[in-house]
Amino acid sequence: MNQTPQVGIGMIIAKDDKVLLMKRKGPHGEGTWSTPGGHLDFGETPEECGAREAKEEVGIEVVDIHFRAITNDVFAETGRHYITIWLEGESDDEPTIAAEKEVEEIGWFAWDSLPQPLFLPMEHLVKENSYPPR
Repeated sequence: MNQTPQVGIGMIIAKDDKVLLMKRKGPHGEGTWSTPGGHLDFGETPEECGAREAKEEVGIEVVDIHFRAITNDVFAETGRHYITIWLEGESDDEPTIAAEKEVEEIGWFAWDSLPQPLFLPMEHLVKENSYPPR
């Protein structure tokens, strides 16, 4: 088992006081809700990763990307540890499921009525268990 922490990126896209979330598929976080995001690739900036993941997962171009927070996410049951860099950006595109192997469902949700269960990094962000607190 790899004990080295990995870097993940979460791409927050909000519109009309709602945030775009996707229900995850696959072995890491299946059935939980989070923003588009994924692993930071070698040589990639966090902003490039956030834009790439949004395009790959929900088919949208994201602009005006800026830093929001960092969460420290230890998945005890699978022995994984991530530092998640949360970014915020804007898009006028209409999201669709672009990565059927990774995304089961998408939707816009108010911050005070998010679907459950949340992906651990998203849960940490929402509970302000982040640097800096949201």
